[in-house]
Amino acid sequence: MSDHPPARVTHRPSPSPSDLRSDVWLAGVLFVGAVLSAALGNVVGFFGSEDAPGLQWALVYALGITAPLAVRRRYPVTVVVVLALVFFVGMSARIPELYVGNIAVFIAMYTVGAWVDDRRRAALVRIAVIVGMFVWLLITTFQAAIDPGDGAPSQAGMFSPFAAYMLIQFLVNAAFFGGAYYMGDRAYAAALSRAALEERTHELEREREVTAAQAVALDRVRIARELHDVVAHHVSAMGVQAGAARAVLEKDPDAARTALASVEASARSALHELRQLLETLRTPAGDSEGGSTVHVSGLPDLVRHASANGLPTTLTVVGDPVELPDVVQVNLYRVAQEALTNARRHGGPGAAADVRLRYGADAVELEISNTGRSALVMRAGLGLVGMRERAIASGGTLDAAPRARGGFLVRLHVPLGAPADAAAGARS
Repeated sequence: MSDHPPARVTHRPSPSPSDLRSDVWLAGVLFVGAVLSAALGNVVGFFGSEDAPGLQWALVYALGITAPLAVRRRYPVTVVVVLALVFFVGMSARIPELYVGNIAVFIAMYTVGAWVDDRRRAALVRIAVIVGMFVWLLITTFQAAIDPGDGAPSQAGMFSPFAAYMLIQFLVNAAFFGGAYYMGDRAYAAALSRAALEERTHELEREREVTAAQAVALDRVRIARELHDVVAHHVSAMGVQAGAARAVLEKDPDAARTALASVEASARSALHELRQLLETLRTPAGDSEGGSTVHVSGLPDLVRHASANGLPTTLTVVGDPVELPDVVQVNLYRVAQEALTNARRHGGPGAAADVRLRYGADAVELEISNTGRSALVMRAGLGLVGMRERAIASGGTLDAAPRARGGFLVRLHVPLGAPADAAAGARS
């Protein structure tokens, strides 16, 4: 998983084609509603019948107050300005439509708050429209106060019906515009949260794919390391025995037969270990016995095999054996196997090896030393890299270097309890 937090989402996603189609339908439905409202308002006589404009102007007003909503998400600022102007002209011309126009202005105000990414611009445009509307309301209130018509509410009394009517108008408009402003901002914040959640979901999916690929790669490395350890050890022994058989084939057929029998035994042992390894890889970790193919208990057989194949080797166990985790046992065995293989390959004639396994109070240490030639150039081949990886996997350290008096020394130090701690850390 990535250590860096996901980038903050600062822009709302663009409207989808279905959103744009729904805006067209909304504009169409509101247009029909505005026409019906204007026709019924004319019958009721909202502004009186003598000064009411003709229905053709009501149709023009209905089209002007609803058609811009078809593109409200594409051009929210332009739409709210146009609708505010159309609403002002229509009410000033006394178009008998009082409901759909208010709904259209509310939707336009809401759209600016919900869809404009430039939040400063969105706030300024809405505030300008609200201020303009209230200035207009103050002007009309003042005009009504100084020149009330015959049908106007009475202004008599300290709290007259006229004052109550004007107060209601201010309160309704404050709730109307305040609601549109607040709901638009909330919709924009919710859209950003959804976009951030979707982005994080996509990021987690990508990280999961990367993690799966890394797991596959690590598994391939583990398989390659196990195959290298098994094949290199036995093939090296088979090569030594085959060479010995070839050297004595004419002079001592019995010795050649014995060497060839050792080659056959090494081949069978290699096949057996490869079969165990493949069965372990095919078996889920929870179902495999021990989860591994080799253990520390196999070190005596490993030493005998090395001695029988041209590298006299001794094994010494110091201290009281303790129960070790499976991963530590496998890695101890494989490090010893690889070190003995390298000693047989590079030590030269007359080389000998010594394997020491020490159990301490807080650590276990494996030391493999051999006499013979020392490598002139230290090359970190697959064997040495594999041993270091096994040391790290066990929570320990590995020292590998030529000895001053000839030969090579490999020392693996594993603190007791380290693998459990490392596994717990990996699980967390």
